[in-house]
Amino acid sequence: MLPTSLLENDAVQGAKLKNWPTMERPREKLIHLGAQSLSDAELLAIFLRTGVKGCNVVDLARNLLNSFGSLANIYRASEHEFCQHHGLGQAKYVQLQACLEMSKRYLAEQLVQQGSALTSSQATRDYLTSELRHESREVFAVLFLDNQHQVLKFERLFWGTLDAAAVYPRIVVEQALRHQAAAVILTHNHPSGVAEASIADKHITQKLEQALQLIDVRVLDHIIVAGNQCYSFAENGEILSR
Repeated sequence: MLPTSLLENDAVQGAKLKNWPTMERPREKLIHLGAQSLSDAELLAIFLRTGVKGCNVVDLARNLLNSFGSLANIYRASEHEFCQHHGLGQAKYVQLQACLEMSKRYLAEQLVQQGSALTSSQATRDYLTSELRHESREVFAVLFLDNQHQVLKFERLFWGTLDAAAVYPRIVVEQALRHQAAAVILTHNHPSGVAEASIADKHITQKLEQALQLIDVRVLDHIIVAGNQCYSFAENGEILSR
């Protein structure tokens, strides 16, 4: 059996990222295999850049994921909650929020490039997912489009537990007229993570379709965001005005 001093020395050396095989280091792995090959902990480690005394950056990232529960929870944490964890602080919080906002803006640019029409249904889903998946309560929003399906405005309109009484067609109609929209894509999130349409969701959609038809505005889809999953009313044949 090795002496305790040697075992401790091995543990310290093993904790140093520079002693890891090249292809197990997050940065090198990303360069050679692409970002999609990295785990959540490895991606977070690249963002964190350095570990803390006695804990390399990958182990720190793993500890944070275990503590918060997921990357989504880290993103939605308040500044106070974020900074309470060892190895984090205000500078890291600011950097994380900047990364999140850059991601949203990138996806928004992918959704509409130089004033062109919607690039694809997947780009639309990616954008709506980036906007709503981190919300801790239900949010109902609308993507307003012109007659060429160019995006005019994305707007959050209602918050809280959504049912037929909480979403007001009159307000959606007013906003559609204000933006001079010819079509809309409705969207809301399910914080529960269940990507299915409830009876209330279907009832809301029907009421909004009927109200918007009165001003010749088409409902192209109603997309429910549940984590990284989406449910499309249009793909399930539940939109009448397409």
